Amino acid sequence: MIGLLQRVTSAQVVVDGATTGAIDGGLMVLVCAEKGDTEKEADQLLAKLLSYRVFSDDAGKMNKSVTDVAGGLLLVPQFTLAADTNSGTRPSFSPAAAPADGKRLFEYFVAQARSKHPVVGTGVFGADMKVSLTNDGPVTFWLQVNPKT
Repeated sequence: MIGLLQRVTSAQVVVDGATTGAIDGGLMVLVCAEKGDTEKEADQLLAKLLSYRVFSDDAGKMNKSVTDVAGGLLLVPQFTLAADTNSGTRPSFSPAAAPADGKRLFEYFVAQARSKHPVVGTGVFGADMKVSLTNDGPVTFWLQVNPKT
């Protein structure tokens, strides 16, 4: 499972003219399930995401997590993160989970996040979303949890 996180001062998702999720300071995270991912990988990614230290402490070092700073989470489904771009000029999405599995795992991820973190907004799986954000830093990290075989 993949999470592309960006530290933001604000972020929002709009679908068909309506805001489906918005946060002030915190993390905007693009989330992608890959083939073979299960709830186990979702749980591992969420634990890492909530404890990943990307916010500055008093000394200016990245020593605080989104939990430590009581920041928001904006979770956005993004299957294109699984793209295979190694050949040609058109990406292959064969590494991505099937749409039904991706949706199920995204919804599970959101439910788990809401049970562990007070401010969670979301995008809509399969929708044409307009995502806007102000990246703080910019600070962007790729987190990936692979299924154990």
